[in-house]
Amino acid sequence: MTAPVPSHVAGPTDIPLLSLTIGQALERAAGAWGGRDALVVPGQSVRWTWAELADRADRLAAGLLSLGLCPGDRVGIWSPNRAEWALTQFATARAGLVLVTINPSYQAAELEYALNKVGCRALILAPGFKGADYGGLLRGLAPELGRGPAGMLVSARLPDLRHVIALGDAAMDGTIPFDQVAAGADTGRLAAIAGRLLPDDAINIQFTSGTTGQPKGATLTHRNILNNGYFVGRGMALSETDRICVPVPLYHCFGMVMGNLAAVTHGACLVYPGEGFDPLATLTAASAERCTALYGVPTMFIAMLDHPDFARFDLSALRTGIMAGAPCPVTVMRRVLDQMHMRDVTICYGMTETSPVSFQTGIDAPLDKRVGSVGRVHPHLEVRITDATGATVPRGVSGELLTRGYSVMKGYWADPARTAEAVDGDGWMHTGDLAVIDDEGWCNIVGRVKDMVIRGGENIYPREVEEFLYRHPAVQDVQVFGVPDARYGEALCAWIRPRSGTAPTDEDIRAFCQGQIAHFKIPKHIRFVTDFPMTVTGKVQKFAMRDAMAAELGLAEERTA
Repeated sequence: MTAPVPSHVAGPTDIPLLSLTIGQALERAAGAWGGRDALVVPGQSVRWTWAELADRADRLAAGLLSLGLCPGDRVGIWSPNRAEWALTQFATARAGLVLVTINPSYQAAELEYALNKVGCRALILAPGFKGADYGGLLRGLAPELGRGPAGMLVSARLPDLRHVIALGDAAMDGTIPFDQVAAGADTGRLAAIAGRLLPDDAINIQFTSGTTGQPKGATLTHRNILNNGYFVGRGMALSETDRICVPVPLYHCFGMVMGNLAAVTHGACLVYPGEGFDPLATLTAASAERCTALYGVPTMFIAMLDHPDFARFDLSALRTGIMAGAPCPVTVMRRVLDQMHMRDVTICYGMTETSPVSFQTGIDAPLDKRVGSVGRVHPHLEVRITDATGATVPRGVSGELLTRGYSVMKGYWADPARTAEAVDGDGWMHTGDLAVIDDEGWCNIVGRVKDMVIRGGENIYPREVEEFLYRHPAVQDVQVFGVPDARYGEALCAWIRPRSGTAPTDEDIRAFCQGQIAHFKIPKHIRFVTDFPMTVTGKVQKFAMRDAMAAELGLAEERTA
């Protein structure tokens, strides 16, 4: 009898890793594709070539250094998607400054925590987002702003912050207008600094949105994120003729790595349809700019496909793109292939701490694999699936997914204890995701370790139940999770967004399940809702749904050993 094959896979290594800094990659792009479009932002009337973007980034980098900032200093950016965001990303990399990406939805307490956790010396801020007044929130934390010259802030609550740089209408007393930073700056110092920067230098801090405790600052290097963007782009067969529509947030890896860094390493053009996701604006930009690639999480694609004006847009130029950030329903993927012409669309899986992508479906993958898996392991990475004891499980058996390789973060900023909890002594990043790898190396994510529902001893993976419920003709979107149950420990709950013009009932849904899936997988609690609680990146917050249902039903968690 042959021994079972372990769930341990390694990606190809025939294409070498890039040994460049992000600044060097931008220089290379300007040299190779200088006259081609690099960035198009219709709402700002921006259309820059790679040569223009590189020149603007150099002048901004020199301006930041002229403020007294030094390589290694942290610079925060608190802004939705704008041209200045990309410019800042490349400028800070050119100057060796560590870009701290701040969630546009943060409120005052979250901003204070982020700035102080990593010791930001400068903050670039937009006027606001979705009704939030960023300037007002900042003044609430630092009323000293404006009492002294710009660049000399001394704040009791933000002791490290010295410079506040304002975009557009965000200018106020004590701030420096963004456009003035680059004005008259001497770029001569950049060459000397560029010669000292190394690919393994930290260049980016991204705060993870955990469900408990304070966010952690995942610290990433040039090598981490530049290579990840490069291999994501190769996975889509990107070239300088491609145009990528990026409606996903830039503060997150999806936008800044899979978007901006995939583009700079392949010469593709970036198109930002708006400051935040809007289905109509995204369809408009993708059509008008003849985009060949489109990014989004499943809920974004659903919103575009179901928009009443969808049929009037010419999306025939679309070829590829990425769906990631949340499990992809099979029915949605089929609609993207058929109705949006994205024959080469890929699925990506990963996490912020791994730069982010670990698995990706190839453009030549069989249809069943492209709609039923997250692909195969990325180049230069290793992945294994382990049980609760840490042993590698056989192929086809679920367990926790662990990743090792160039993409794993340097650590959580100033938090060695939590870093050690996440990355073990052998360099394996423990993702907390439950996955299965089949005999051919295809991976399927079946849930989160903490999301798995245990009903009376039966393990239930919400993803499996969700995929089944998507087959119901009245179900537009669905999220399944567990809630406390006095008899079984946990019971299954489904929140369902019905399709327009339908009015399904609890009985309809249960009848649809009867005899098709095991009785213990049929949701005990069903609620019909108009939307789900989400992060700004489009990730559904199941913990918030669980809390809401527990409160509604008067349920309490049973204490266990």
